[in-house]
Amino acid sequence: MKNNKSARKMKFLHTLFAMERDLIVGGQAVMEGVMMRTPSAYAIACRKSDGSIVTTAEKLPKWSDKYKWLNLPVLRGGATLIQSMALGVKALNFSARIYEEDLEAQEAKEKAKELETQAVLADGTLDENFTKAPVKVVMPEKEKAKKKTSQSASAVGSIIFALGFNILLFIVAPLVLTNVLFIALGWAQAPLIAESASWWQSATAYVWKIQIASFGGWVGFNLIDGLIRMVFFILMIFSMSFLKDIRRVFEYHGAEHKTVFAWEKGLELTPAYAKTMRRQHPRCGTSFLMVVMLVAIVLFSVINFEAMWLNLVVRIALMPLVAGLSYEVIRYAAKKESGAIFKFMTLPGLWLQNITTQEPDDDQLEVAIVSLKESLKLEPSEVKTAPVFERELEVVV
Repeated sequence: MKNNKSARKMKFLHTLFAMERDLIVGGQAVMEGVMMRTPSAYAIACRKSDGSIVTTAEKLPKWSDKYKWLNLPVLRGGATLIQSMALGVKALNFSARIYEEDLEAQEAKEKAKELETQAVLADGTLDENFTKAPVKVVMPEKEKAKKKTSQSASAVGSIIFALGFNILLFIVAPLVLTNVLFIALGWAQAPLIAESASWWQSATAYVWKIQIASFGGWVGFNLIDGLIRMVFFILMIFSMSFLKDIRRVFEYHGAEHKTVFAWEKGLELTPAYAKTMRRQHPRCGTSFLMVVMLVAIVLFSVINFEAMWLNLVVRIALMPLVAGLSYEVIRYAAKKESGAIFKFMTLPGLWLQNITTQEPDDDQLEVAIVSLKESLKLEPSEVKTAPVFERELEVVV
């Protein structure tokens, strides 16, 4: 009887452990904080200057439950990317608001101290009414609604700007630069320009058509185009890493990765355990973007329009497909049973994470852990404390 009871307990624990392994956790670093996302919810935790941690959490809409076709491979990657972008902007806006409010509170304290000092200097005594703390202003409901609408509009504007900037920097600029480079090196036919042509007509002639003459044809052209795109991306990340505020974000990025690793390994969610984990995670957005660029090189090689505008239109139209394929590569590469090719494709992203993630301190790890715990609270009860079951499973075994 005792053996049967132990066997049932063993089976139960194995089932819970399997559920925990399927619970994919991700996140994003924000200003002085971390956003953690579980399948059903997300949470944001930010640390204020007084040491306190401010959190917010909310359940996520289940698109895949309403639209079953979004569960299909490749398509689910595009849906996840769109949702992640919207959620990322929302998290950044929240952290920026907390950061601004914290700065305003600090400025108010400094001003109150300055006024107190002035009162003492004026008459040698403290004027009680003069040195009182500022009265808290309660915003009317209409003003709150207007502010919320403004924040939503700002979030939409940020997404549109980010998409436009990325299209310009990582699709338009590399394609144009590659065409000019091929013409300059004699690998593509130079355009015929009339002597009376203006500087604008001369400039557009170099980028309006792509007429490859040698160097591997369109495969070579897209290889150079992809390499230029990668160089742009690496230079952007490297230059940003020298900014003090961005470096702080990179430290919180490292805290996010270490916390996710601790969860995936079933360790207790404490800074002491999380500190021992690696900073480089195969499912990181940095790895995803590098895989996007590799997949784009292969996929764009089948595009061979002479008209520049057609190449741009098709490349932009194919980006959801590129993102979907890249998502599947990242998802499979994170599994232990994935092949060497998938592991190799994520290596550049892992290397780049040596820049985009920095070693966090205990306080930053604590913020990441709080964020994950708040997100897990909104998950179904059977997986909230899943890491504990792994430790219990090890004891039973």
